[in-house]
Formats: sequence, C-alpha cells, structure tokens
Amino acid sequence: MRDTLLIALFAFLGATTAGVLGAGVLLLIRRRSLTAHMAVVAAVAVAAMLAGTLAVARAMFLSPHDLSVVTTVVAMAAVVSLVTALLLGRWVVVRSRELALAARSFGDGGDFAAPDAPAAAEFAALSRELEATSVRLAESRDRERALESSRRELVAWISHDLRTPLAGLRAMAEALEDGVAADPDRYLRQIRTEVERLNEMVGDLFELSRIHAGALSLSPARMSVYDLVGDALAGADPLAREHGVRLVGDGVEPVPVEVDGREMSRVLGNLLVNAIRRTPADGTVAVSARRAGKGVVLSVTDGCGGIPEEDLPRVFDTGWRGSDARTPPAGAGLGLAIVRGIVEAHRGRADVRNVDGGCRFEVTLPVAG
Repeated sequence: MRDTLLIALFAFLGATTAGVLGAGVLLLIRRRSLTAHMAVVAAVAVAAMLAGTLAVARAMFLSPHDLSVVTTVVAMAAVVSLVTALLLGRWVVVRSRELALAARSFGDGGDFAAPDAPAAAEFAALSRELEATSVRLAESRDRERALESSRRELVAWISHDLRTPLAGLRAMAEALEDGVAADPDRYLRQIRTEVERLNEMVGDLFELSRIHAGALSLSPARMSVYDLVGDALAGADPLAREHGVRLVGDGVEPVPVEVDGREMSRVLGNLLVNAIRRTPADGTVAVSARRAGKGVVLSVTDGCGGIPEEDLPRVFDTGWRGSDARTPPAGAGLGLAIVRGIVEAHRGRADVRNVDGGCRFEVTLPVAG
C-alpha cells in the first residue's frame, strides 16, 4: 500500500509540473489560433504522462533498457496525439471560418445561409441561432424601411396641411390689415376656425410623439362601456348632423372596463370622426359594444364603401390617409395611429375589416376584474 501511494505521489508531482508549464504556455498564446491551443493541450497531456512515468521510473530504479522502452512508447503516443490535435484543430478552424463568412453576409444586409459542410453540434447550434437572428434582423430592416417611408410621407403631408391654412391666415390677415375685407367678422371667424384646426393638428402630433416615446401616462378607472360610448356619441352628434349622417348606438352592453376615460374618449372620438367624414350623406355610422370572452369589443361601422385589401395592413400606420378611390380625407393621417397607440397602452388591440357597404373598426379591451 505504501509503495502504491509513493508511485501515485511521484506521478502526481511530475504531471502537475507539466500541467503548470502547459498552463503558462496557454496563457502566453491565448490570442493565437485554436489549432495552437489544441496542440499545446495534447502536448501537455503527453508531457504530463511522460513526466509522471519518468518520476516513477527514477523512484523505482528501473533499468536503462526499461526506461528507454517506456520513453519510446510515450514518444510515439506524443507524436500521434500532436498530429491528431493539429488535424482536429485545423478542421475546427476551417469550420469556424466558414461560419464567420456566412455570418458576415447577413451583417452586410443579406440573409444568413449555414455552411453545407458537416459541423460539430456546437457549430450547428450556433448556425441555428445565427439563422434565427438573421430572420429577426430582416424583419427589423423591413419594419425600419416601412417606418422611414411612413415618416417621409407624414412630413410631406404635414408640410402640405400646415402650408394651406397658414397661407389662408396670411391672406386674411393682410386683407384685414389693408382694410379691404368685405366682411371682417366672417374673416375673423374663419381665422379662428383655421387656428383651431392647426391647434388640433399640433395636439395630435404631440400625442403621437408621447405614444412613440412610451411616455403616455394613463390614469385608469372603472367605468361602464355604456357611459363611455354615450359620451362619445354625444360629442360626435354635431358633426354627424352637419354631414347628414345618422349615429346609431343601440347595441351597447353595459360591460365594466378599467381604462383612462379621457384617452379612451379620444379613441372613440377619432373613430367616430373618421367614420362620419368617410360616410356619404344619409348614411349610417353604428357603434356597438359586446362582451367576447375575457374582453369587450367596441366597434364603429361606417358606410365608406370599404378599404382596398392591400391598404388594410396600413390603416393604423402613421400618416396613412387612404387611397385615391376613397373620399379625400381631412387631417394629417394621425388619428388612427393615435387610436392604436392608446389601445395598445391599455393592453388592448385595434383591428379593421371590410363589411357590406363599408368597414368596421374594432377595439378590444380587457374586462375589468
């Protein structure tokens, strides 16, 4: 037992010496290729075995012949280990370079395509992760392009919509200043109307900027959908009378919800104003509210004639104002984008679909607990 312990001790001391030296070499070449690291690891393994064997041989006083035989065996093992480590390291380096070239393609704006050559399990898992990342990056680039296009359209429309009332205000102000206005009171009323329109547009821009910045602050309170819809119908009634449109709100269930009353009134107001302006005279705008599972669905149905199928996915985009086939809209195309932002802030969802003779906007909100 004592001899066995001594042999184990000498072998451990010799192997430890080789291991410490190998660790120092790995530290010095830590920035070199993976092939060099694998060669050092193989050399350390063989050196540790050789050092332990020599230490035991000297302790046991082996004959020179026996020591030569042991050394030769260990040397052959070292050669085979080093060659295997170099080949394996070379294979790993080639696979990693192929993977790096493939990853560079989607970094430059392309799609990632995994190398066809067989790879180890770790490389295969890394390829799958890179492929998934490539898909997410492609989707992000598409969203970014769509957003940038929407921003350009919004800037163009806002510039046009601001220029028109400002030109009118300037002309009316110059007429009043020169004393050539035939009806000064009418000019003043028109100036007030244009100023209110500009104020509404600036308010929409400010609201939209808060939504996009995530700074929309909500003060939710428990209320009935019946009261919410009733207030919205009362506020939209003068505009409906002006356009000759009937407002119908018979299918409203008194479902409790927990929402910010002011913001949700703005949502319903925007939907109603949008529906009234796009519905021809003698048409009908219907509002309903019904419970659906764990949520409540508020819907506003108009008589606009429908939205082209290719435009449906863009209805709630910032700056969208419809195609040329529809009634020319007023405003800067911010109302529906504000609707979606406020509804999503309430953990809800805004949708639109075509129905007979028009389209239906639906707002789904969670029911109050």
